Amino acid sequence: MDVTKYGPWAVIAGGSEGVGAEFAKALAEDGANLVLIARKPQPLDETAQECRRLGAQVRTIALDLLDADSTSRIVDATSDVEVGLLIYNAGASTCNERFLDAELSEFGKVIDLNTTRMLELTQHFGRRMAAMSRGGIVLVGSLSGYMGAERHSVYAGAKAFSRVFAESLWLELREHGVDVLELVLGVTRTPAMERAGLNFDAPGIIVNDPADVAREGLRHIADGPVFIAGGNAERAARSSAPDRAAVVLGSHEMIKRLRGMRP
Repeated sequence: MDVTKYGPWAVIAGGSEGVGAEFAKALAEDGANLVLIARKPQPLDETAQECRRLGAQVRTIALDLLDADSTSRIVDATSDVEVGLLIYNAGASTCNERFLDAELSEFGKVIDLNTTRMLELTQHFGRRMAAMSRGGIVLVGSLSGYMGAERHSVYAGAKAFSRVFAESLWLELREHGVDVLELVLGVTRTPAMERAGLNFDAPGIIVNDPADVAREGLRHIADGPVFIAGGNAERAARSSAPDRAAVVLGSHEMIKRLRGMRP
């Protein structure tokens, strides 16, 4: 990665484990300094220590991005450093119930984490980058944003929003020298996915390594607005077909295999 364009500091929201931790290590190897943000202090500190051993200066901010004051705390903690790269890797589905079976407030948390906080941090750091006439913003998206899914009604919608938002922001920030990339991930063998008990051996499913997709993302920051990592471009194209019923039903069967459910 070109630290003169995207450095000297990078902010990674969701930077403690999985893809976020791999982003951090790769950036440290490339000479960037890091601000790592995550909810769990222990894995956050472990990743920070590893990046320091690679030569990076590292600041950690242990907070829950669902807290109303999280953005202001991040803004305060980064006010004295020159941030040339923002990676928003914090999106997750915090409510996996059917839409009628959970309170709207629980789905609101999905929206806050995947949309509201992303917009707040993107606007703040995007303005700083535009003033410098350089920088990069990477929004980590998901193939879930290409089709509806049972128990992911709000999450899938939020990921679809993220992709279209990234395309629009890419148009707006080009004239300011700021690159925008939506990095779309498929099934990735992260600690969170392993804790969820997914069947990574299900037939017909591409399973990606976190380090591989993180490196792909860093290589393609300037190739926005969207880059589909891990060899999943064909699946994304199929998921964009006009026969939406066929797409959604076919994806539903694949997801059941991934979850180890009977057909």
